[in-house]
Amino acid sequence: MIYVCRKEHFNAAHKLWNPKWSEEKNVEVFGPCANINWHGHNFELIVMVKGLPDPDTGFVVDLKQLSTIIRTLVIDKVDHKNLNLDVDFMLGKMASCENLVMEFWKILEPAVNEIVPHGKLHKLTLYETPRNFVEYFGE
Repeated sequence: MIYVCRKEHFNAAHKLWNPKWSEEKNVEVFGPCANINWHGHNFELIVMVKGLPDPDTGFVVDLKQLSTIIRTLVIDKVDHKNLNLDVDFMLGKMASCENLVMEFWKILEPAVNEIVPHGKLHKLTLYETPRNFVEYFGE
């Protein structure tokens, strides 16, 4: 099995805030991420596809096609946006990396699997900071 990765970058703002809680509790739980005026990150998204190389191309996935799918379906919708206010698939959801990566999976899985004849989407890794990241396998 071969694992092929494509990394894309985007900048976005968000706020972690539970409207059911008081301001004090939000600050206690989320700290600076509950900043009333939002805060931003330089995100990195790594899309991992697994499969066997196509006998005609030698590719598991055409990386040009993969990049186009990621950029069109995800990056263009979140780059330089407020995740809480501007992104339709995040409306009404806590804008945590955990929720964001699960929404990315729902969007990317069918499109990626369509262009990978001998494999499938395997994993998404979303870096919020160089030291904080989440991984999701679609489970």
